[in-house]
Amino acid sequence: MSEQAPSGPLADPPMWDAMVRDPAMPLEPEVARMVTDDQRQWTRTWIYPVLRPVSRVLALVIVALKRLTPVRWTAHRLMDRLCLWFLRRFVSPLAVELLIRHFVIETNLLNFIVRNTATAIDPVALRPVNLAGLGDRAVIEHDINVYQVLAALDTTRVGPLDFSDLDMPPLDPEAHRFRLLRLDIQTALCLMNLPFAACLTPDEYRRAVHSMRFDDSILAILADLTGDPVFLRWQNGDLSIRADSNADVPHAVYRHAVVCEYAHAHLVRLAANR
Repeated sequence: MSEQAPSGPLADPPMWDAMVRDPAMPLEPEVARMVTDDQRQWTRTWIYPVLRPVSRVLALVIVALKRLTPVRWTAHRLMDRLCLWFLRRFVSPLAVELLIRHFVIETNLLNFIVRNTATAIDPVALRPVNLAGLGDRAVIEHDINVYQVLAALDTTRVGPLDFSDLDMPPLDPEAHRFRLLRLDIQTALCLMNLPFAACLTPDEYRRAVHSMRFDDSILAILADLTGDPVFLRWQNGDLSIRADSNADVPHAVYRHAVVCEYAHAHLVRLAANR
């Protein structure tokens, strides 16, 4: 006898619902729904697969050409203006909100490390709450903060764990603004990578890309501080001691943002349990 095709719910497995409810994934359902809703946009299905390899090649060509020029020039202000204009006109408010969230979340993670160790530096101050907050060298500052915290780190734990300041303030992605297109965040990152490569010096661009290789280090530090090995689940095996000159930057940025979301959500859960 031939097998019959499944009927009912099994005929159309709820992939997105399973992703949101995955018990091994620590995000709150509303945040997980934001992430999956962004991935369900048509631009993620049709534009991103084509744009991803094109963006990677173009970024490599731009960096190579800049290395061949004798003058090391930057255009930080132009980069900020281009990115804000692009986000306001061509990126969905949902994707913009996820991007703003990442800046706040990474600051919260770094400050948790600073507060709970003998690290002698001031807390990180970068916590944008609106789209305009992504300007004024915020992208560069975002990467530099990782280096400054790790370079000054004294892993000596001080007192009981301080879980304060893990809040997420209300964010304004300017949803009211008219947009010519509403790109998902991964497609947007492919396009934003090009002005980053063009407006930064090759060394600045390399430093920004390499900062994501410290994700495993930050996860290990969080595991040591809290005594919770769950953070180690999200390590990628990247070696911070090795500089990579051929990274898929948009893919790396997206993974970096998701890993930070995971770590932050787990910290919030630990705080609630205590």
